[in-house]
Amino acid sequence: MDTDYNLNCLLGSMEIQPRSTLQQDKNQVHQDRSIIENEETLEWEKYVEEVQEIIGYKFKDPSLLHQAFTHSFSQLEKFESYERLEYIGDSVLNLLIAKKHYFLHPDLPPGKLTRLRAANVDTEKLARVAVKYDFHKYLRHNKPLLKGQVEEFKDATLEYPLHSTGLIDPPKVLADVVESLIGAIYIDCNFSMDTTWQVVEGLLQPLITLANLETHPVTKFYEVCQKYGWSVKLIDTWEETGEMEVFVDGKFAGKGKFSGKKLIALNRAARNAYCEIVKNLSVETTSDDRACNETQN
Repeated sequence: MDTDYNLNCLLGSMEIQPRSTLQQDKNQVHQDRSIIENEETLEWEKYVEEVQEIIGYKFKDPSLLHQAFTHSFSQLEKFESYERLEYIGDSVLNLLIAKKHYFLHPDLPPGKLTRLRAANVDTEKLARVAVKYDFHKYLRHNKPLLKGQVEEFKDATLEYPLHSTGLIDPPKVLADVVESLIGAIYIDCNFSMDTTWQVVEGLLQPLITLANLETHPVTKFYEVCQKYGWSVKLIDTWEETGEMEVFVDGKFAGKGKFSGKKLIALNRAARNAYCEIVKNLSVETTSDDRACNETQN
């Protein structure tokens, strides 16, 4: 008797939603989802038009462009990520640049050809392309820190208009997007290297040439020390201070700081030490030592 009474009280206190109301709720959810998907579709159609106008190429298969701008994140994945397109785009870009330099400089040895190609396809160069055309605006991602990283990188490039040769830290995702875009173009144009190059050559401007190709700061520093028979010692306090210090023949020569990456701190230390040597000693300078003077001024 008590059980029946308690059960009746429990059922009486529950609000039973009619079947028709439940169906209305389901329909509303479906409608809301459809509205969101339609808005996303319209937004992407706009993005496709904008990107095509920027690069001067119209896609036969726009889904390739969607894929090229989709970062690998599982919870929102509607299209495949750009990773496979990035893979093929990287290879195509290297071949295109190698082909250009091979015929442009018939007497240039492989070592210098390699340096020239690397300067035009490395992460910093491609990240500069991405920010120049605001490609990060079209990237589908869930990287909340990306906006700040992009702004920091853009500010850093102001000090080095063409290339920093390892002194600043470009967000790799920016370079990835450029490579994936190149891969998408290559596939969409039925693997035409000529068509792909027509687009890529415009995107990469200004290309780094033999006339403005700078030597890596670590290479320059060690070359001048070797030439004059100077001993070099590095003091590594990066874990504690984010700094690397350089001593030449037992005397402090320079230091570099960058808490984000030890390699960049080392590059900056070598650059600083080299510039101090150029400033204080009568050593033979190179054409790109003007950057030392600009930094000091």
